[in-house]
Amino acid sequence: MSLTLSVIGCGYLGAVHAASMAELGHTVIGIDTDADKVEALNKGNAPFFEPGLDELLQKTIKTGRLRFSTDFADAAGATVHFLAVGTPQLTDSHAADTRYVDAAIGALLTVLSPGDLVAGKSTVPVGTAAALADRISAAVPGAILAWNPEFLREGFALKDTMAPDRLVYGLPEGESGQRARELLNEVYAAALAAGTPLIEADYATAELVKVSANAFLATKISFINAMAEIAEVVGADVTLLADAIGHDARIGRRFLNAGIGFGGGCLPKDIRAFSSRAAELGRSESVAFLAEVDAINLRRRQRAVDLAITAIGKRPSEARIAVLGLAFKPDSDDVRDSPGLDVATSLLRRGAHVVATDPQAIENARRLQPRLDYAATAEEAAAHADAVVLVTEWADYRALDPVALRAIVTSPIIIDGRNCLDAGAWRAAGWTYVGMGRR
Repeated sequence: MSLTLSVIGCGYLGAVHAASMAELGHTVIGIDTDADKVEALNKGNAPFFEPGLDELLQKTIKTGRLRFSTDFADAAGATVHFLAVGTPQLTDSHAADTRYVDAAIGALLTVLSPGDLVAGKSTVPVGTAAALADRISAAVPGAILAWNPEFLREGFALKDTMAPDRLVYGLPEGESGQRARELLNEVYAAALAAGTPLIEADYATAELVKVSANAFLATKISFINAMAEIAEVVGADVTLLADAIGHDARIGRRFLNAGIGFGGGCLPKDIRAFSSRAAELGRSESVAFLAEVDAINLRRRQRAVDLAITAIGKRPSEARIAVLGLAFKPDSDDVRDSPGLDVATSLLRRGAHVVATDPQAIENARRLQPRLDYAATAEEAAAHADAVVLVTEWADYRALDPVALRAIVTSPIIIDGRNCLDAGAWRAAGWTYVGMGRR
């Protein structure tokens, strides 16, 4: 059975969710206050890069099941309203900024009807949902709130939305909870029919699922990077170490790839916001380790800079350095808290002439760091370089020919910030290969 849905907030999460729900057969109206964004989306053009999204937008818009608007009144008549606005880090603290959530709920109250469901997908501090539920029920008796966290991976967001690895419902008790369950089951009927695991919980647990997942992932990444710091001192190889401990089923090999760490709009700000919320709850000590997780992550960026400067062997002001990668991860144009952009900027501050490139993120990076020089390709960036620093593991960069690249650089020095290259092949081609935590 198809439903009429609204999606409030059409940034990365909301645009992906809206298009995916329309593809699943629902009728969807996406609401956003940014008129330029809405205009682009209605033309089938996402304001960010996500593989396959433009094609899906264009396909579902043509069916008539998907459109976007700046007018909240257009959300009236929808039965389920997905809340997908951002919760960025506050400028003066590590806490999450929930003003956009509060504003979206205020606008939704003008169009909600009894029996409607608001399904929160934004990442919020634990305790937010309960407060919002009280606000909604006081203003529109019979309207219901559920919390339905998202688990999207940039580059795989469409698959993660339409064929998720799990669904989580944070539900109220009683008849309201039963109504919310039934509506969400209709929304996700295809995934449930395919056997997707469903976890039903209270509000607080559903809120904690997302931040706990991100905290665990960040901890695992920073753990192997901490081992890389030790490996560099004793002459061990952190990649072989990860292979060895990854065979332990209790640990697993995924996300044990040492390098320059994580970035993006989720993990860094979410672990900081989690720590801030824990402090408000009087439980700072419970997540005190996350401060070191964050610190390790930031140290690895600086380590890549130091390795490059040391390998060059001359004053940075005399060096031209190519930086390959600006997005925080491949298959994305997202430069929020990007390790690659951070490394490029740090090298620039040290006095180096930096030429950076990325398949998708150059324009976003240019808006943040106009002082960097940018090149369209890896080869253009590497021409006459004294060192090449690979910081985002795009497939194009992993496939670079070390022999061909050797012919155009001034000095064959490669800093592999993701440990994604074949060290033997690059050394055989005459390069000085420097990995992160590798011999």
